Amino acid sequence: MRPLALLLVAVAAAPAAAQPPAPQTPLQRLESSIQRLTRSANASWGIYVKCLETGEEIALDADREMDTMSTIKIPLMVEAFEQIKAGRFRLSDRYTLVKEDVLPGTGILRSMDPGAQITVKDLITLMIIVSDNTATDVMYRMVGGPAKVTQRMQALGLKSTRADATARAWFDALRAAGNAADFHRAGKNPYGISTAREMGSLLERMERGTLVDEDSSKQMLQILRGQLYRTRIPRFLAGWNVPHKTGDFLPYIADDVGVLESTERKVVLSVFTANHFGSGEALEETIGRVAEQVAAYFAFRR
Repeated sequence: MRPLALLLVAVAAAPAAAQPPAPQTPLQRLESSIQRLTRSANASWGIYVKCLETGEEIALDADREMDTMSTIKIPLMVEAFEQIKAGRFRLSDRYTLVKEDVLPGTGILRSMDPGAQITVKDLITLMIIVSDNTATDVMYRMVGGPAKVTQRMQALGLKSTRADATARAWFDALRAAGNAADFHRAGKNPYGISTAREMGSLLERMERGTLVDEDSSKQMLQILRGQLYRTRIPRFLAGWNVPHKTGDFLPYIADDVGVLESTERKVVLSVFTANHFGSGEALEETIGRVAEQVAAYFAFRR
């Protein structure tokens, strides 16, 4: 090709090559901000965000199956309320604590004397707001075991959500492994499995009053609003109610799933992490910063 022809081709192509990329939408900017934050913590992430009023969604590896740790206690609570609705037991029924019930880890029942009487509502509340492992296994026995919880989630269309073990079985497996980091790397004994999207879907149904029934949904949300562990999603938030549940195997796993509630907005935020071998405090702070970005965006979204 002659020099003049080459010049004409170059001139013709220049405007197209020089065009700037299309500007990001506000939601895309939020997604990019979240991605930058997650890159600051070397971990596997699954994040799902949905505003119930606007329908806006962000899904970052939201369908990755990950260990729920204690966030599986939300599905267990759902199964308990389903059985309460069916008349198998009542929230006011009392359970008498025995020595063999007591488990390590989080909770307060391990510090109570055998013979203490606790209502079913108290068991569910302790299982959620302080992640009480003793209360959890009592509730598993009451509903018929982890398999009943898995069956319920399958019936709800949550095909990736399953309860794999009681708290006692998980602690027994951890003790047998000897080394916590190797135990996590092996991934052979999850407490439960779900995805950020499926756990978010469960919370959306609860907020819409369609999980079990409207009254049960309201009661479950009220229990979740009493959550005492606030170092992740609620960490930097003001002006929002946050019904949520954490899941822990620090520093490897720090999960938190909940809803940001204001007078104008309800925003589902589901965060799962894994394979983190750095500072647990730094991982929790990163989750808090993600929530802060989500809250700031939807607080001013019209």
